[in-house]
Amino acid sequence: MTTAQFHTDAGQLVAKLWNYCHVLRHDGVSTFDYVDQLTLLLFLKMAQERADRRLGREEIIPEHLSWPTLLDSDAKDLKDHYEDILDELGSRGGALGRIFHNAQNKIRNAATLEKLIVDLIDKEHWSSTGVDIKGDAYESLLEKGAEDAKSGAGQYFTPCALIDAMVDCMQPTPKDTIVDPACGTGGFLLAAHKYIEDNHGDGLSVPEAKHLESGGISGVELMEDTARLAQMNLLVHGIGRASGDALIKLEDALAKTPENRVSLVLANPPFGRKSGFTAVDEIGRITREDVSYKRSDFWVTTTNKQLNFIQHIYTLLAIDGRAAVVLPDNVLFEGGAGEDIRRNLLQHCDVGEDRETREESERFKPFTYDELIARDKLNLDITWLRDPDLEDSEDLQAALAEFAAVAEALQLAKAEREGLIADE
Repeated sequence: MTTAQFHTDAGQLVAKLWNYCHVLRHDGVSTFDYVDQLTLLLFLKMAQERADRRLGREEIIPEHLSWPTLLDSDAKDLKDHYEDILDELGSRGGALGRIFHNAQNKIRNAATLEKLIVDLIDKEHWSSTGVDIKGDAYESLLEKGAEDAKSGAGQYFTPCALIDAMVDCMQPTPKDTIVDPACGTGGFLLAAHKYIEDNHGDGLSVPEAKHLESGGISGVELMEDTARLAQMNLLVHGIGRASGDALIKLEDALAKTPENRVSLVLANPPFGRKSGFTAVDEIGRITREDVSYKRSDFWVTTTNKQLNFIQHIYTLLAIDGRAAVVLPDNVLFEGGAGEDIRRNLLQHCDVGEDRETREESERFKPFTYDELIARDKLNLDITWLRDPDLEDSEDLQAALAEFAAVAEALQLAKAEREGLIADE
């Protein structure tokens, strides 16, 4: 198969599935929900394809919950039977349970559900398309879901160019244990796996392959629907087994000390000044509770999400472990907790002083540990090199941030005057 044919086949598969999204919108199903619903049905279809194989047959779904039972159901009974399947499979463990846990049928119209099952998904034989094509197609579906601004799904995606650049710098190996503690739909994990295949695939030993399949690559995700998409994303890319353990944990990564250490962390954790939630009481007063993680293995206690993730990622790393993390600029210069964390990182981590073999040039300037530790408040926002083309953009972004802060303060003040904010 040529490269052109590969892209054409994957593109045709996506177009075929995506065209039906417009139909479901009339039933109130959002773009992101559509991808979620497709994930559930596609898994059932692919599980049946594996059960129908002559060689390497694998029965993942019990017969009474299998894909043929959906095809055999009358339209009036289809919804109830499908929802029974979701409930029963969601109570199981492993990768199967991760995909179906708390899954809900959001396609309320039985005729629409029947058409999606019979006329769209059943017509395609996903297992015969190969890992690359179906994985590429599924990734394209996730990207389309992220384009739906109303759903907020874009927050679970990191640009592919940035992911690839970070993975190239980290150079993952088959011996690595790789974790993303805020994995979204699994972009970093897929890129790390692809890098290993491209650079070590020919020499991959059986133990190394088993290691990668059975937990050498894994993630943690807080949002259940997103964890479902991530687990499915790994499976269609050939990572893990549908009948095996879940490679995506559904939990708050910051809530507890890691049980095991890993050799590589790749992450783009959620940003924000606060971790918490807003509540409205019975008389309409608004209160906000900020969540800080009082862990004995953290250097400081803070409600700042990115600073908590930095500390958590440090606790995840084994000796000689390494990490590449997307973080906002303020992590480099913010005082208080930020300064304390930077100081601890420089004291406990290898900042590369003994590896700086390159000579200073127009685009590169090395700094020693002593030079960094001597900076006021350990400010690492080093601006010795600036791009004039970016200065206007940075000034505009700073102005917009200040405007947003003022607008938020005005809204809070207005709410307080109207008696909506509960007294502290």
